[in-house]
Amino acid sequence: MTTATDSPSWLALLHQLPAKPPYLRVKIWRRLQAIGAVPLKNAVHVLPLRPDHIAVFQELMEEIIAGGGEATLIEARLLAGQHDGDVRGLFDAARDADYDEIADGARRLIETGPVSGSDIARLQKRLADIIALDFFGAHGRQQAQAALADLDRQLHAHPDVGRAEPAGDAPLDLTGKTWVTRSGVHVDRIACAWLIRRFIDPDAVFRFVDSRSADAREGEFRFDMSDAEFTHEGDRCSFETIVLRAGLAGDAGLVAIAEIIHDLDIGDGKYNRAETSGLGAMLSGVCASTDDDLHRIAMASEALNQFYAYFSARKAE
Repeated sequence: MTTATDSPSWLALLHQLPAKPPYLRVKIWRRLQAIGAVPLKNAVHVLPLRPDHIAVFQELMEEIIAGGGEATLIEARLLAGQHDGDVRGLFDAARDADYDEIADGARRLIETGPVSGSDIARLQKRLADIIALDFFGAHGRQQAQAALADLDRQLHAHPDVGRAEPAGDAPLDLTGKTWVTRSGVHVDRIACAWLIRRFIDPDAVFRFVDSRSADAREGEFRFDMSDAEFTHEGDRCSFETIVLRAGLAGDAGLVAIAEIIHDLDIGDGKYNRAETSGLGAMLSGVCASTDDDLHRIAMASEALNQFYAYFSARKAE
């Protein structure tokens, strides 16, 4: 049991809120969550005794009083009933729940893809915010950090499982098909969709799935996903595969774009074209501006048409 000579371990905010306005209760609850306080009782929230915590609790008191409520801030020692370890367990449980949310979010992105730098940055920012409130080192932190590390590795590795060796000749008829790929289209898939609509079938239909793979269906071709008819083959990205197998490899404009898409998607610097960073920035801007797959394809197609015209004109000179 803690003795009377021990120093207080906790700050406790005791508060009472008026019945109206109802939004005040939501506001104060969110503020308590944001500073990492945990409830001992409905109207008693605690933080470890620290000067910065005194300041945030005093600020919150001002909000409560300004809203017509009452608040008292005290230093507290636990003498009986709950012990310090029990209260630390409350903090750890709250942070572990936050860490689990991050780990689950990272795993979902790994499973469904695509992984983007903005996705990782968002989760890393959330992780940093949680760590700042993790006063006693909850065990879930390591799990969340490991999941984010896996996600970061996924960003730099192509998420598809393509054929180890190039496939045979292209199908005789590529028109009148539905083309299936993973949702959240990015560099390779956007370029593939533009290629299909512009050079193979202007009436092509696209279907997007929230998975790394899809079952084969009659009248459909899958691209840039696991077990697809058109995906990474050898050291080629999916765009290069479609160009080759659709008999378009003699088009100098498409070959130039294929080299850029290869370097953007695979990241091996194989071609190192001067235009790569420009097209990459444009595609990143498109993806940042909308989450709708068809809208991304439509927006990027205008720019890809211009790149194609530019490369074709240079070849003709």
